Parts: sequence; C-alpha cells; structure tokens
Amino acid sequence: MLAAVPPRDDPRDALVAREGAKLADLPAGARIGTGSPRRAAQLLGLRGDLRCVPIRGNAGTRLRQVTDGGLDGVVLAYAGLARIGHAGAITQVFELDEMLPAPGQGSLAVECRAGEPELAALLAAVNDEPSMAAAVAERSLLEALAAGCSAPVGGYAAGTGELLMHAVVLSADGTRALRARSNAPAADARRLGADLAADLLRRGAADLVSSPMAPTSSGNDA
Repeated sequence: MLAAVPPRDDPRDALVAREGAKLADLPAGARIGTGSPRRAAQLLGLRGDLRCVPIRGNAGTRLRQVTDGGLDGVVLAYAGLARIGHAGAITQVFELDEMLPAPGQGSLAVECRAGEPELAALLAAVNDEPSMAAAVAERSLLEALAAGCSAPVGGYAAGTGELLMHAVVLSADGTRALRARSNAPAADARRLGADLAADLLRRGAADLVSSPMAPTSSGNDA
C-alpha cells in the first residue's frame, strides 16, 4: 500500500544542453535524448524539427552523451538531477504550460505491506497531505486511462484543500494533444483523476494511449 508521500520536489522537466543552450538556441535537427514518449511528443510539439533519440541508462550515462558530443541535449526530471547534485548542469527548466510532467514526477512514494496498521501509522509521520492527494489524483488518471510509463500522458495536480489538475494525452509525433483540467476537494482526489480520464477518453484518448511509441526523429535518420 501507499503509506506516505513526503513533500513533493519540483515536478518539472529540464533540458541539459551543450554550451548552456536553451531549446530555442539549438540548431535545426538537433538531437535530443529522452527515453520518455511523453517528453518526446511534447518536445516535437514545441519544435517539430528536433530529432528525439531514444536513450537508456542512469542520469550520469545520459549526461555524458551530451558532454561527449553524441547528443545536443537530454531532457530529464529536474528533481532527479537535483537529488544527484547535477542541478547546475540544467540549461532550461520547462514550465508546466510548455511540458506537463509525468504523473507522480518529483514525488517519493513510501510503501509498506497492507495489513500493517502500526507500521502505516509510523510512516504517516513523513506524509504531506497535499502531496499525497496530488499523487492519488495523478495515479487515478493513469489507472483510468489504462496507461503505463510508455504512454504519452502527462498529469499534474496541486493545491491545499482544493486540487487543480491538468492532464494531457498526446500523439507520438506531438501533432495532436488532448488536454483537460478540473478541480475538486483534495478528499475527492481519486475521483478527480478518474473524471479527467473519462473526459479524455470520450474525446479519443484511447487511440493515442495505444499508439506506437514516439519516432526516433521528426524526419529521416541518416
């Protein structure tokens, strides 16, 4: 069971590019590394000329591909970079209206075995109620969309007492985006995520969730 969510760190995505470049500074056809179809789709929505290159490995491995010249940049979670001491390498932080984060991004989940009320009560000491409510809403969105980590889905909820939630489901190439937003009391976090998912599904989100993963580029690779 999910026993606690400590205070959420910065949920945004961040670019690390050579020579301090921002996204707008990169040359046409720049190679951007990301293992996330959600990030790739939103990057292509911002700049359709980019070449989004699938990339694997830990953060250090990905950053080295930029410093070694194999990539013009990589996009990673701001919180992840900050936690390993690499926030100084960030050249641009994407605002939420530019790139909606993955559900739960920036959050830490503290789990324990169900049926352990004493342990759950102890872990509640590190729980942050607004962060927990946001996590519940965002997880509910994914569950109702039947979407996994390979689906181009973004979702973010925030607020104390009252949650405001934004969600997006994208086509792999970034040319289509279905967006929804709504608010509800934090006590109704699960319903909030499910209601947004239902709205998106009515507008055809299922076709986008089940679409192939994002292409390796917006054009032809050499």
